[in-house]
Amino acid sequence: MGRSADVPLIGYPRTAGLPAISVHRWKHPHDPLPVPVSGSHAHDFLVLLYLEEGDHVLRVDGRDRLLTTGDAFVVAPGVVVTPARSSGSETVRMWVVFFPADAVDPAAPASLVSWRTHPLLSPFVGSPRSGGQCLHVPPADRAAWLAHLTDLDAELRNRRDGYADAARAHLALLLVRLGRLQSGGPAAPEVEPLLAAVLDLIDDRFHEPISLRDIAGAVGLTPGHLTTAIGRRTGRTVQQWITERRMREARRLLADTGLTVTEIAPRVGYREAGYFVRRFRTAHGVTPGAWRRAGRPTGATPAC
Repeated sequence: MGRSADVPLIGYPRTAGLPAISVHRWKHPHDPLPVPVSGSHAHDFLVLLYLEEGDHVLRVDGRDRLLTTGDAFVVAPGVVVTPARSSGSETVRMWVVFFPADAVDPAAPASLVSWRTHPLLSPFVGSPRSGGQCLHVPPADRAAWLAHLTDLDAELRNRRDGYADAARAHLALLLVRLGRLQSGGPAAPEVEPLLAAVLDLIDDRFHEPISLRDIAGAVGLTPGHLTTAIGRRTGRTVQQWITERRMREARRLLADTGLTVTEIAPRVGYREAGYFVRRFRTAHGVTPGAWRRAGRPTGATPAC
């Protein structure tokens, strides 16, 4: 899980009213992949690549990985990726799917620890250890893979009624097919004990007014030592992890319940609704109310 402090960690760009799934079809060997940085970087979300045609080289955790037609390659959160380069094919057609763990199961925790226990995400579990895992799709199955990717892309582009549920369904089916390519079952999770302890504490206590000092005391470290240790491993501070967990729960409550903003605030660790609104706007660019309205079908009755 370790990564250099000068390697940027890219967060998933969430947009109000849209499912947290992105699909890109990459068609030219000299085109850059759709990421907002030009150098080495890591993600806080999961990445699935499928090479429809051609061959291509990815540098993942300092190791060149050659992909050929029919390869599916998975990259877990925290893995360092350097922009791809062609290995000589005149034609390269590759699909790239970006998604955080909660796109698969919105109710499940999505920390760097807990996503590893979800059965649909088992192919990603071994990724940090090996610099990404490559699984080969047999020729007989490639038409089905292409159909799911094409349909997923169409749902996200056209946004017809029910498209968010349809997109999640296509993603789930792709992950089921991905899991069936594994031999010997998923690898055992590899998570450093300190990181696991910190993220478990945050998951248990994010609804409380918990601080860096509280977390540091619980794991027996000074706040400064803990900040350095977690920053080096994840590219985020402890406070950023606390905020991320609170915002995830806030998004879930806004989407799935009729609770008011005043009722949601204490459930996600904020004593004052006004402060919660400011934190949410900073994280998402819109207020909680605007987020809720954007995610509601046209004509639906407001919950608050």
